[in-house]
Amino acid sequence: MKTVSAPKTNTFVGLFLTTLSTLMYEILLTRIFSVTMWYHFAFMSISIAMFGMTLGALIVYIFPVYFKKEKAHSLLSLSSLIFSLSAVVSFLIHIKIPFYFELTLRGILSIVVTYIVVSIPFIFSGICVCIALTKFPRYVSKLYAADLAGAAFGCILLIYTLGYTDGPTSVIIVAIFACLGSIFFSLDNFNSKIMKIAVVCIVILISFAGVNTFLAREQSPLLRLKWVKGKVEQKPVYVKWNSFSRITVFDFPGSSWSPTGWGLSTTFPSSLYTVKQLALLIDADAGTVLTEFNGDLSKLKHLKYDIVNLVHYLRHNADVLVIGTGGGRDILSALAFNQKSVVGIEINNDIIYAVNKKFGDFTGHLDRNPKVTFINDEARSYIARQKRKYDIIQISLIDTWAATAAGAFVLTENSLYTVEAWKTFLKHLKPNGILTISRWYFKDRPGEIYRLASLASATLLQMGIKNPRDNILIVKNLPKEQAGGGPDGVGTIIVSKDPFSGKDITTIKKVVRD
Repeated sequence: MKTVSAPKTNTFVGLFLTTLSTLMYEILLTRIFSVTMWYHFAFMSISIAMFGMTLGALIVYIFPVYFKKEKAHSLLSLSSLIFSLSAVVSFLIHIKIPFYFELTLRGILSIVVTYIVVSIPFIFSGICVCIALTKFPRYVSKLYAADLAGAAFGCILLIYTLGYTDGPTSVIIVAIFACLGSIFFSLDNFNSKIMKIAVVCIVILISFAGVNTFLAREQSPLLRLKWVKGKVEQKPVYVKWNSFSRITVFDFPGSSWSPTGWGLSTTFPSSLYTVKQLALLIDADAGTVLTEFNGDLSKLKHLKYDIVNLVHYLRHNADVLVIGTGGGRDILSALAFNQKSVVGIEINNDIIYAVNKKFGDFTGHLDRNPKVTFINDEARSYIARQKRKYDIIQISLIDTWAATAAGAFVLTENSLYTVEAWKTFLKHLKPNGILTISRWYFKDRPGEIYRLASLASATLLQMGIKNPRDNILIVKNLPKEQAGGGPDGVGTIIVSKDPFSGKDITTIKKVVRD
């Protein structure tokens, strides 16, 4: 009986490249699903990968007649090649399928079809890995080491890949590595037919990846996401991917519109006041705005009518710390109130680049303002490492509904809403300094504001303040009835280590009344 030869170096390299591309694709799908569907569906990529690879292994086990030992090298080459091509095809099908987040027949079908289509590449990856680990039993420990090394390296490589190119092109790059794995497997088997096909495919894939990367940097890629959150996305003026977000900037139609505000007062004369703004979205959902600014503070009057900026009426000539700068709105607010200085912390460096570099001429190059300092860091960690104290620490509606690699329900800013974090914030306030936090308010579900009040009370009690009621102010703004299940308004909580004075309370009442 003809027996399979021992695996050579090429087999180990082929397995390394196959598992590398498998993990790259699995993690990449969390990013893509967070954009095309919703962040809480991103976990589905893990389920899809496990389902597909398990099914592939079961196929090898149930149909041994088709997976004989003497054909192992040829099957490894073929399965990794099909994995490569099917990854591209399944992705192209996925971005053509509109996702409907609704409990209807079309909603269920969109999920089922997506699950089936996207799982196909993982089936062939599972077949490849299963053959490698079961047909060479004497070398399984070394093969498994190559398997794990490839998977680990793939996780790291994806970070740099998404930093260099965009999401759709990253899928092509995944296919390139899988196709390269097929070539290495073919070298052990001298299967010229599969190798020729793989070489042709890899040349085409590399060429397309190069062209699309260049075009993506010019904001005109050949391959881009079309269906986003069940809707056709208009072409953005700017797109940038990274390992934990997709940044898009859109131009509002028309030259100028009424200012966009999270909690603008109904007394604001919006019909008499216009400003040019751009919309910046994270994963096609969490939004902020870029505001045109040429240094004229009189054009920022609308910021003085927003509930999130109430704190600026209480503390003047203040050193301000903004957590989550986004499009720079809170930075502009501090400038509009003529505060002494403002430090803005933003975890997403691509947002800082978009605001200050890519659209710097539009936003007024805020980073060049002598009062302004931008910091690219995680806010809680940065503040804990600093000795500097501030008069105001502001957190305004910064939560992103975007899936991170750490888990589908792990929001980047979640660690800010803990007693330990609030202790850190309050300890970095000057005497009579203020921590202000704004969240969306729902009349029938005011749990977010209740949670903030509970956090504030618990934090102050643990800091030795016996009567937290004297140190907390809560204000809400319900500008108008909202449709479509959106928030009814904005709630703002203002917290201080020191009791608020009668003057502070009078000032807040006057501003709210006026």
